[in-house]
Amino acid sequence: MRVCVILPAAGLGQRFAASATGLPSVAGAEKSPEAGPSKIERLIHGRPAFLRAIDLFVRRKDVSQVILAVNPDTIQDFQFKWGDQLGLLGVFVIPGGTRERWETVRLALEHVAEGCTHIAVHDAARPLASATLIDRIFLAAERYDAVVPGLPVASTLKRVEEVDAPAAERDYIDDILSPPESGAASSKELRVIETVPRRDLYEVQTPQVFSLNLLRRGYDLIGSGQLDPAGITDDASLIEALGRTVRIVEGEPTNLKITRAGDMELAEALATARDAASAKQAAAKKLFRLDDEL
Repeated sequence: MRVCVILPAAGLGQRFAASATGLPSVAGAEKSPEAGPSKIERLIHGRPAFLRAIDLFVRRKDVSQVILAVNPDTIQDFQFKWGDQLGLLGVFVIPGGTRERWETVRLALEHVAEGCTHIAVHDAARPLASATLIDRIFLAAERYDAVVPGLPVASTLKRVEEVDAPAAERDYIDDILSPPESGAASSKELRVIETVPRRDLYEVQTPQVFSLNLLRRGYDLIGSGQLDPAGITDDASLIEALGRTVRIVEGEPTNLKITRAGDMELAEALATARDAASAKQAAAKKLFRLDDEL
């Protein structure tokens, strides 16, 4: 198995920017200058999130290629800042899509090197997957054409509807139910319709691994107009639309995706602990090696 890893990173990160600045998230709006670096460029214990995600794959013997697909409007600036480091890591940077995630993956598939047998699609904003998790997914991908990590949904789920708040209560609703960082519409309140049974529901993560031919077939059908991409929120849902089976292997609670500013605090704590453990392990190996030489 020779894997090409695709990291989609062309999104605008509107929810992250909204939560970082306190400004509402508006579809199609440009990022506020107060938002600072994009979420994938934010430092997690001294290293940008997207580079930590890349680090998970570049030294694996079963990975033949790593493609990072970034926002086409900012690719020149991105290359200027990170091109040297990415070049040393052997990462191929391309412009991604401008609207939907599936567009970015489809563009990346055009650059897959010959000889690759599988595609692993991994969120550039998901920097904390463990080597053990990736080993488990890749091993399953040797047997199955579509494999994704996932965890059973633990929280109670509510289906809601959005309704207008009474005029006299709008200020209260805005302050309590729809704070700016939530990105919720102004002067609206959410009303619970029902509780959704969570049995058999899974929260899916990445990396998602597919045989190259199967994934290309799905995107070829989109390109030819034979498959409607509406509702394709990840690559697994594309495979489902083809009528093919997607297998789930156990994911990790720590394999979090940085979506809002608050996620950075947890990612920082996890990365700090892992880096300290790795440094301690490396020091122990060096000490034992010195003892052997003596």
